[in-house]
Amino acid sequence: MEVLKIINNTILALFIIIYSYQLLFVPVSLLGRAVERAKRKKGSQSKPPALLRYAVLICARNEEAVIGELIDSIKSQTYPIELVTTFVLADNCTDATAEVARGHGAIVYERQDTKHVGKGYALGYLLARIGEDYGDIFDGYLVFDADNILMPDYIERMNEMFAGGKYEIITSYRNSKNYADNWISAGYGLNFLRDACCHNHARSLLGTSCFVSGTGFLFSRRIKNKIGGWTYHMLSEDIEFTADQITSGVQIGFCRAAEFFDEQPTDFIQSWHQRMRWSKGYLQMYRKYGKKLILGFLCGNFACFDLTMSTLPAMLLSFVGIVANVTLAVAGALLGDNIMIAVESLAESSVRAYLTLYALGLLITLVEWKRIRTTAAKKLLYTFTFPLLMFTYIPIAFTALFARVTWKPIKHSVTGRTESLISTRDDAL
Repeated sequence: MEVLKIINNTILALFIIIYSYQLLFVPVSLLGRAVERAKRKKGSQSKPPALLRYAVLICARNEEAVIGELIDSIKSQTYPIELVTTFVLADNCTDATAEVARGHGAIVYERQDTKHVGKGYALGYLLARIGEDYGDIFDGYLVFDADNILMPDYIERMNEMFAGGKYEIITSYRNSKNYADNWISAGYGLNFLRDACCHNHARSLLGTSCFVSGTGFLFSRRIKNKIGGWTYHMLSEDIEFTADQITSGVQIGFCRAAEFFDEQPTDFIQSWHQRMRWSKGYLQMYRKYGKKLILGFLCGNFACFDLTMSTLPAMLLSFVGIVANVTLAVAGALLGDNIMIAVESLAESSVRAYLTLYALGLLITLVEWKRIRTTAAKKLLYTFTFPLLMFTYIPIAFTALFARVTWKPIKHSVTGRTESLISTRDDAL
């Protein structure tokens, strides 16, 4: 059983070593934020950006409850609305999604295809229909999920960065519209805030590529034409898109000033299915792009290393840890060893991992305090439950290696919070 203790300590040490470089992202982000605030106070004399034309892409499946609120938040943008066209694909819907979207002013297409299921197929279909009916008139394409809500200046901020010409793909600041519903939604929210405030912000400041995460991103007409519309159909089409662009040498930017809100799951089973799909999607991505990522890293592309380290080691180490603990514990029990030694070793490693994740959650909470929409008590309470949700990724990652995973729709129902979300714009930018 001493061997098991060594294995658990080694796995924990490897986690820390592998992800230690990401700890540097935090001071980089904080320093960059201070510099940005100083520049805003000083004032800028740069000329106004060009006003570009955008298509908003929304693929929705049975989202009648929430899609109207998203479209209204798009129509309420400070950006010239005549330059923004909102397209909705009602994909395999059995409710009134199409009617609600039309009623709120969107251009709606409908698709019924139970063979090609998933957001990737839906986006490809929607872009094809837009190309047929409108040609190639849009400078950029903004992608959202039906449950999102945009801050009023979202498109204005994205356009400021996009019109600068440095980036052809830009992702944005993902916040939660139901952060405080329960420990699951709060755990999701903290994780997405970590991606935004610590990881993507620091990556952009360091001049390396950011990652696209599902929704709230923009890509140019040239990128759309280069890839032939939308050709990413894996279970995690966002990470497939990211890997393809990074290995092609494209640098993805991050606009911290463009903030939107996303509904997080509150049901554990629904959360399990969603994260299982993500984990399986990562494995699919590595099967296709793993060689390119390794070659890219060897050729000096840090983004290839970063993308690989951000997902794959956690899955592999989790697999090794589970197999080692189960195998050695069973073997020890059969040989008459005291199984409590294995239990104590696992508990010791779990406590250290919990404290590490708690410290991370607390740090994110303090750094993004003003942008978390809930009471101070709940902000602090959910730092304690954050590690618990992260722990559940271990069995998910293990199961994803063997399970057959299919795309399942996520039910959304959180509405009526737009005013409370957008009225609390902070000065923490």
